[in-house]
Amino acid sequence: MSVSSSISRFTVYCKHNGLRATVRRGGPAAWRALFSSRMVLFYCDLSTLGSPTADLQGSLEVERHKTQTDLSLRDLEEMTSFWNPGQARRNIDERFELGASLWLMRVENKLAGYGWTLQGHTVEPHFFRLGPDDVHLFDFHVFPQYRGRGVNPSLVNSILRSIAIESQGRAFIEAAEWNQAQLASLRKTPFRPLGSARKFTLLWHTLVHWRADEPVRHTQGTSEKLPRPATNRRTPVEKA
Repeated sequence: MSVSSSISRFTVYCKHNGLRATVRRGGPAAWRALFSSRMVLFYCDLSTLGSPTADLQGSLEVERHKTQTDLSLRDLEEMTSFWNPGQARRNIDERFELGASLWLMRVENKLAGYGWTLQGHTVEPHFFRLGPDDVHLFDFHVFPQYRGRGVNPSLVNSILRSIAIESQGRAFIEAAEWNQAQLASLRKTPFRPLGSARKFTLLWHTLVHWRADEPVRHTQGTSEKLPRPATNRRTPVEKA
């Protein structure tokens, strides 16, 4: 997340909840940013997946949108109302312009959560460059009233099986090391751990610091190494 976006979120939260609540919320966030900022990266070989509807229950429905004009005003408002609406809408515009897809999950016809996918590259500099057939999953959100009901893994599973029809590459996703709920959710999907790393941006250059005590992962059924270094060093990453 950019500095401007972080400041924007802080300002809006403070306006809505007061300074005391903002400081109480900001303390753990600052600790995570300084000392628990490592991300756990996951991969999935799309060629190994099956039917796109295999994991959906009767009350669940997934929609895919490739342009903002496809979104209803109600869905757009629900997605942008919990923080700076102007910045949130600009982010949505930017992602659609880059060719990203927005996936909505509905429970009994009500919006329960959403996530994004982008093939061949990423919105921001990533931990490594993606291949043309690789897909990045990012910015997933489940609304509070639907958490703990398996919405996120159901959405991820449905997305993976849908994009596997279009691409035979790999899918990648990451979660913060401190976010145990998200990590547990991803363990209910075909994603497998790739490694842990921190990412730093200095003078418009992105450096990636991989954890040293983890082995290099391999794709299923092949000895080809995934695109990550095996040593604990800072690796420059070109903007995707």
